[in-house]
Amino acid sequence: MDVNLNRLQSFVAVVDAGSLTRAAQTLGVTKAMVSLHLKQLEAELGCALLTRTTRRLALTDVGERFYTDCVQLLGDAQVAVDNARSGHARLTGELRITSTLEYGIHVVVPALAAFSKLHPDLGIDFSGATSLANLVADRFDLAIRLGQLNDSRYRAAPLGQFDIVLVTTPTYIREHGLPNSPSDLQRLRWIVLSGFDQRIKLSKRDASTPPFSVPFRSSIQADSASAKLHFVLADLGIAVLPEWVVRQDLKLGRLVRLLPDYEMPKQGIFAVFPNTQHIPAKVRQFIDFMREYVAQDTARMNHAAPENAPTQAKKRR
Repeated sequence: MDVNLNRLQSFVAVVDAGSLTRAAQTLGVTKAMVSLHLKQLEAELGCALLTRTTRRLALTDVGERFYTDCVQLLGDAQVAVDNARSGHARLTGELRITSTLEYGIHVVVPALAAFSKLHPDLGIDFSGATSLANLVADRFDLAIRLGQLNDSRYRAAPLGQFDIVLVTTPTYIREHGLPNSPSDLQRLRWIVLSGFDQRIKLSKRDASTPPFSVPFRSSIQADSASAKLHFVLADLGIAVLPEWVVRQDLKLGRLVRLLPDYEMPKQGIFAVFPNTQHIPAKVRQFIDFMREYVAQDTARMNHAAPENAPTQAKKRR
């Protein structure tokens, strides 16, 4: 008996999304169509794949085994399609990506623009968000995430790392004095992310001492790196910020880097995508492209002249 692949796709989408409504949104069809596909599939197989209550859907024992087989089958079908298309370099369809708006503006969008020039037949849909998106329900192909990963529902590919740096303005240094050691930081005014742990981890660049924590008391809180940067540029205090946020201001001398002999743990950059057996060609190629883009961006920064705090500063009395 032949089984329509569209029905298998609907079944897998319902299991992944957890509901007919979200599965329909993922597939871009109506809820009624998804429901019809499930009914036809169960009729063709002669068994129930899902148990339905008013609140949830659950796989039957047969459904669990069939789901695993369907994921394999649909993955193999997509591989066959990609292999057939691989005779030419064109990517088609649409690539939907999400990241934080700040990192998106600084890095992801420029990378997408360069990638789009290489693949003009591929549509691009970027979304900047302050919260973590549900990749399956929101139909994203992948997300670019920073820091530590806690969500095990998805697969992740490391793209690189970035530095976080301690900065302030020359004016603030002239008015409050230059900190010469980590203990000096406690007397300065801090600008921090809302909910941030009230300490930072520092280590000497020459590894002469083990890493240690420096407590501080925040005076100004903000919910984004960009907002923190604006407070710092207003000469209101010191802040820890990603290097990619402050790079231009350091280069132009609007900011100075404090305690350049110390460093903080590097932060990770990851491509996160749905946990399916097959990764679409457009996703694989953009991950490879983004990894190279991040590496080149890091290399450009490493070759730039270091931005250190001034050696002389007037202490506030």
